[in-house]
Amino acid sequence: MILYIVLLFVVLIADQLSKYWIVSNFSLHQAREILPGFLNLVYVTNKGAAFSMFASIDSPVRHYFFVSVNAAAVIGLTVAAFKIRGSNLLYRIAFALIAAGALGNLIDRLRYGAVIDFLDFFVADYHWPAFNVADSSICIGVGLLFVTNILLESKKKHLRSRS
Repeated sequence: MILYIVLLFVVLIADQLSKYWIVSNFSLHQAREILPGFLNLVYVTNKGAAFSMFASIDSPVRHYFFVSVNAAAVIGLTVAAFKIRGSNLLYRIAFALIAAGALGNLIDRLRYGAVIDFLDFFVADYHWPAFNVADSSICIGVGLLFVTNILLESKKKHLRSRS
């Protein structure tokens, strides 16, 4: 369980420090080229969900909905990690990564009313939607869950076929 807590806080601190640096050193919508033709740092905000879904909905309900969803995710993942503490390590790592990302974005919503995004990857004129460390952590955690489930299912099938 210590690994879960440590990983959650390491990712959360990295996320919040990177966002603090962006907010402190950039004006809103300011961009700086890092790797020509591939990566910019840009200060943008996102009031919606992934890829700015629902950002155009102009209602205070949107804010409270996302705050509630983020809080529920952090609580649910932490409870799940405690319940499985004696079992699969990869699940606990995945849960910590997802919870850290959800918590990082929750803090942004509470502090700024929106999530701070700043990583702008692109090729030619195609830009991937800007994202942050928390978003990356969530994606890595979900990917790890997916791979872990496939590996465990494959292992179960292999064991069933041997018996």
